[in-house]
Amino acid sequence: MTEDTERHAQKMAKKKAARDKIMATKTDQTGLIIVHTGKGKGKSTAAFGMIFRHIAHGMKSAVVQFIKGGMSTGERDMILERFTDLCEFHTMGEGFTWETQDKTRDTEMAQAAWEKAKELIRDPSNSMVLLDEINIAIRYDYVDIKDVVEFLANEKPHMTHVVLTGRNAHEDLIEIADLVTEMELIKHPFRAGIKAQIGVEY
Repeated sequence: MTEDTERHAQKMAKKKAARDKIMATKTDQTGLIIVHTGKGKGKSTAAFGMIFRHIAHGMKSAVVQFIKGGMSTGERDMILERFTDLCEFHTMGEGFTWETQDKTRDTEMAQAAWEKAKELIRDPSNSMVLLDEINIAIRYDYVDIKDVVEFLANEKPHMTHVVLTGRNAHEDLIEIADLVTEMELIKHPFRAGIKAQIGVEY
């Protein structure tokens, strides 16, 4: 072993010992409140990654989509075709708000989605529930942030993970969350005139 590789091995051994010491203190388990927000792409994509991870482990989960309408997406189609025994999927919105242009109807749909979300979260057989684009529904006051925070704080089962996606996450939601990730937009092909593409955006 050369002096350089030996030095590297010693350095890594010290890092491993320090890491093992830290990991030995991490013994708790609990259901997490997870928020994906920001202007960058990938909020729902990352959340569905966790849903598919749940499915891969044979764990039950559920999805409620608050804004996106009946448009076909790869994630939804695969779950509905192959994994309905492990993941309930509810598309409750009718499309983006600028498409529907009907605040009363949008509010009614969002309220129905929130009621379904609470039902699924209360169900102890679901260990993860994804509330896709709920942050948008909260931002437009279709769903009351106080109701969301109070429910998650007081009624979410101890071991249930809840994932909430969408831009402009409310500060009260961020405050109670266990894990918050902000997707930062650096470049996006839409700005170069490239439309949303199958297999990438949906």
